[in-house]
Amino acid sequence: MENYIIRKIEKQDNQQVAQLIRFVFDELEIPKVGTAYEDPYLDLMFEEYSNPRSVYYIVENNGKIVGCAGIAQLENEVDTICELQKMYFLPETRGMGIGAEMMELCLASAKNFGFAKCYLETMPFMLDAQKLYKKVGFENIAAPMGSTGHVSCPVWMLKDLAI
Repeated sequence: MENYIIRKIEKQDNQQVAQLIRFVFDELEIPKVGTAYEDPYLDLMFEEYSNPRSVYYIVENNGKIVGCAGIAQLENEVDTICELQKMYFLPETRGMGIGAEMMELCLASAKNFGFAKCYLETMPFMLDAQKLYKKVGFENIAAPMGSTGHVSCPVWMLKDLAI
């Protein structure tokens, strides 16, 4: 894929981002209950990530949003722990290294915000995603952290941002 750019979300991106996330849920048959699909702010991502110490990036290719991911404080957890949130890519974007590029940018942002650790939740069948997470230093942990509300995501991972 040529001519793609990674940039921060803008208000006018909200609808396309929500559509992309819902498309990936349908495509991969991810449970909709107890996951990000139910998050009340799915249609208001720009507003949600306008908070301090949070950022949401999108991958744009020829005017179309083809990927997204963000960093924010992990809810109900110490303020040194952030969460990698809502990282999704359309099928044509996968396997090209863009996810790794997005991950680097998100983790660099987390460090810049002063977070010490980054947490994430994912699904057991998302093996390519887990491979990427492990490659950048995420390790599986035995129990969920914070209170994401995503009770249907049974894989929890944590990365020390100092490493």
